[in-house]
Order: sequence, then C-alpha cells, then structure tokens
Amino acid sequence: MAAGETELYAKVSNKLKSRSTSLLLEPLLALGFPAHTALKALAATGRKTAEEALDWLHCHCNDPSLDDPIPQEYGLFLCPTGPLLEKLQEFWRESRRQCAKNRAHEIFPHVTLCDFFTCEDHKVECLYEALKRAGDRILGSFPSVIPLVLHSSISYLGFFIHDSSADIIREFAMSFATEASVLADCTVKPCTKQLHLTLAHKFYPHHQRTLEQLARAIPLSPGCQWTATLYSRDMRFVHYQTLKAIFQYKPQNTDELNLSPGDYLFVDPTQQKEASEGWVIGISRWTGCRGFLPENYTERANESDTWVKHRTYTFSLAMDLNSRRDGEASSRRNGEFHPPQTSRSLSSMQALQATILRRSVLVVRHGERVDQIFGKSWLQQCSTPDGKYYRPDLNFPCSLPRRRNGIKDFENDPPLSSCGIFQSRLVGEALLDSGIRITSIFVSPALRCVQTAKHILEELKLEKKIKIRVEPGIFEWTKWEVGKNIPTLMTLEELKEANFNVDANYRPAFPLSSLIPAESYDEYVQRCSASVERITSICSQDLGVTVVVSHGSALDSCTRPLLGLPPRESGDFAQLVRKIPSLGMCFCEENTKEGKWELVDPPVKTLTHGSNSAFNWRNWILGS
Repeated sequence: MAAGETELYAKVSNKLKSRSTSLLLEPLLALGFPAHTALKALAATGRKTAEEALDWLHCHCNDPSLDDPIPQEYGLFLCPTGPLLEKLQEFWRESRRQCAKNRAHEIFPHVTLCDFFTCEDHKVECLYEALKRAGDRILGSFPSVIPLVLHSSISYLGFFIHDSSADIIREFAMSFATEASVLADCTVKPCTKQLHLTLAHKFYPHHQRTLEQLARAIPLSPGCQWTATLYSRDMRFVHYQTLKAIFQYKPQNTDELNLSPGDYLFVDPTQQKEASEGWVIGISRWTGCRGFLPENYTERANESDTWVKHRTYTFSLAMDLNSRRDGEASSRRNGEFHPPQTSRSLSSMQALQATILRRSVLVVRHGERVDQIFGKSWLQQCSTPDGKYYRPDLNFPCSLPRRRNGIKDFENDPPLSSCGIFQSRLVGEALLDSGIRITSIFVSPALRCVQTAKHILEELKLEKKIKIRVEPGIFEWTKWEVGKNIPTLMTLEELKEANFNVDANYRPAFPLSSLIPAESYDEYVQRCSASVERITSICSQDLGVTVVVSHGSALDSCTRPLLGLPPRESGDFAQLVRKIPSLGMCFCEENTKEGKWELVDPPVKTLTHGSNSAFNWRNWILGS
C-alpha cells in the first residue's frame, strides 16, 4: 500500500465508533458479516437494499482493502430535470460530435453546491437527514424559476446564476453544511463562489463560436424542476484513469482480472512499469481486486460514471417523479419514511405523474445471428472433430455458453454474431442517450434474443437492476423453425450459469413445454396476443417503457393486439417480416385519455449498414 493511502487509513481508523443497527444492517449482521464491512457495503451501494449490499460483499470477498476503514467521499449537486435536462444532454451530444470531447463531458449537467467531503459509514443516514432538514428549511423560499445567464470565455462556456436565486441556493448549501456537521460530524465546505452550470470547459479556442451557437439554441424553459442530489465516490481513485470493459475476458493466469462488459476498472498511470505492451494493471470496481487486463478489451470512461447516487431532494411539486419515488422507496426500506412536503392529494399527484410518464412497449428484433451470415453449415465451420468450438472468422462470437448436450444444441438455436453483439450494444447506448426509463424486459427463449436483451441492458447500466424475464409465448412462429420439433433451447439454469441475469421467479404466459411444433398461423397470433396481454397486465403500474426482445415477426404479432387491430393475412405477414432488419423496432404508447394504445416514433433512430463479404487474401494475391 502506498504511504499516502496508509496515512489516510490511519486517520480514519481511530474514528470508528459503535454502530446502531438498522433494517438494512440487521440482515447482513445475521449472515455473519462484521459490522464495519456491512456498513461499508451499504455506503458503497447507496444504502438502497440489503440485497445490493450483500451482492457487493460477495463480489468483494477477495478485496484486500475490504477491512480498511476508509469512508466514501460525498458531494452535493443541484441538478436540472425534465425538458431542460434533455436539452442539455442534447447539447452534450452535439457539442461532442461537432467540437470533440471537453472536460464538461466528464460529468452530468449540474451546479456544484459543496466540495467533496468524507462521512463515516455508520453516519451516512445522518447525512440523509441533514439533506432533508436543509431542504425543508429552504423549500418555501426556493425560487420557482432560476434565471440562467450564458457566459462565454476562451476556455469556458456555461450558465451563471445571479441575484437572489444564487443567494437562496448558497443558503441551502450552507444549511446542509451546518446540519451535516451537527448530525454526521462532517466537515463540509459549501460553495461560496459564482454558481454556474458548465456547458463546455477547456476546449479548443476555435470551437468557441460553434459552442456558443449551440448553447444559445438551448430553450430555457421556465418550468424546470431542480433536485439536490447526494453522490459518493471512492476517494482512492479520484486521480486514476477510469476504463470500462466492453468485451468479456476470462483470466489465463492468476494475476489477471476477470472482465465482464460494463465493469469499471481504475488504472494508475504511474504504476504501469510491470505491464507488457497492450496490457495495464488495474483495480476492478466490481471486486476490488488488482491485476493485469488487456487494454483493447476496454474503453475510456468518466470517473463520474462510477459515482453512486444516494438521495435526492426535489424543490418543486412538478418534479422528477422517478427520483422522488426512488427516494421514498429507499426511505421505506430504512424504516424512516418522510411524506413529501406538499399539501396536494395523492390523486392529484398521480394525475401529475400520468402526464409526465406514460406506459409504453418497445418491441425489438434480435441482433444479427451467426447462421444469417455463415449459412446452415455454420456449426460445422466452427467445430473441431472432438466437438469443441473455435472461432474461424471474427464475426463468429468469441465463445459460446455451455449447454447440456454440447455444441450440437446450437444448431437450431444459434447465437448472435460479433456484429449482432455490436448492434445490440449500439442500440442500448442510443436508448441510454434518449433518456427513456426502462422498467422491465421480456424476451423470447431463443439464445439470440436473450443475448440481445443482455447487451442492451449492459449499455443502459441496468444489467444488475433489471432481470430478464423469459417468455416462451413470444417465441418465433414454430412453422418457420427447422425440423418437426421445437428447437432445444437453453434452460433458466443454463442461462444463469452463462451469467444471464434471468428472473427465476417469473411465471410465463406460455411455458416452453406448451409450444406446438408447426403451429398454424391462427395459433401463433393467438399465442402472441395472449402473451402481450399478460405482459402489459404484469406491468400495468409501471410508468415507463417495457421492452420486448423477440423475432422480426413479433413487431407485427405483438403490436397489433395492443393497437386493437386484427391479424394480417398470413401471406402479407410473411412478406412484411422478411423486410424487418436486425434491431428493427416498433414503439407503442398508451393514451390513457382515449383509452387506447398508439404507434409512435421509436425513441432511437434506425440502424442501417451494408454487407461485408468474406475475403481470402490468397485468392487475391495468387489468383489468375
């Protein structure tokens, strides 16, 4: 351990005092975890659920710093929500596209309210109370509209907050600092300088004019809602480089790290002397372990991507309902539920929520499948004589999951190609940028559909929060399947073993055993209709987007029942389905006023690309 870290640990180790149990802490103590590590896990996961903390503890079982009494660092930010946030995010994307990345892209839109500070793990609940008290104190005087004035210089572009609005926000920050000192024994330095929301920072001077034009196009809606949001970070890695794994890597040696797509790694540029070319030494955020990793399996990420959101305080009734609901749910779990500071009735709150969020269903076709490119004999092309898999072409996947009957089970249940994986990730990234709220995901049991869902969730950063529900009722029309029997599909146990986060408790509308080989068209559309009815019934209270990942046929058979339309003629249906590309999608939205569902524009743009034929250099060089 470096001398600086040793000194830091020493400073905080003598501060640990007796800890009071809570509804979150008690289950962890009952499992035999020491109080200090249980509290550390709760702080590291935002004190949301005991289950998340338990997962963190299991993943960090080999973390050499698990028993080190170093707390998290916390920061408080004032964040816009709603239409203004969407326009700011649009500015972020467009400014990066036109003028390259600058320092402002490293963090979400925000106004900094205080410097980062430390809080001991057993006092984090007191920090939440400090936030609530400070918010309650200022709620009555918080400005209904915060005027934003554009300011530009040769290396900075952003909105300044002036006059009485700035004074009130500073008063809130000062109040939070005082309450945090009294309740949580934290030393918080509130922001006393010019309050600002940065749009661009440390950019090339010749980009200033373009950035100003983009900034002036941002509509400053008077109806913006603002939330004070408390985040935490691991103070040890503030000055490290942050990497994100984009491919899976299984260690070949004991000193290498295991990588799964979406994992974050912290790399100290000054400690790379032992690393070979193309490799780096990093620390896994997911496990806390240190080791070598292939750098080309990762991409650069922002350190703020690894921050943990703890609690929010919303200053307006017309608010970010998701955040408030999340905060209320967390408070209930902690046994300290505080009603929202409002005199409006529950019914009016529900009416307000219904105007902001609607129930939607996004039906998506799976990504490119490997047999779509390499034909029916694809399995023979990648199998050794003893039945093992190898990769004969870069568009074959790096590996295949284990199946009970070996590689032959893939013949009629093929995986995604490498391009199919990329397509899925691209769509997941676009969905993340769109800002829509995904609440659940249902998939056909075909491996390519489950894989597509997994990669979309990983790009949405929801792979650990949302479980994949396997619904055989939305499987392909079995008349189109090869052979007289239903293909051998992976069981839930096999999917779990292959690291798919499937929901073992979900009871499908149609069990796998109920699928009929070579079913009629009427049987197929009735199956899909019943399945969609079941899915929307299960998600009837979820205001947000339910994702259905299935086959091209599902874009018709799973949306027409929602729209109240009869099935197409089977011939027209077949002609239509042939034209649906990989990751094609249809988006249905519920119109509660008229009591019907409507087909609307999908939240992301279409994905179009050309073919890339096989190439053999020998034929090119040596051919006549």
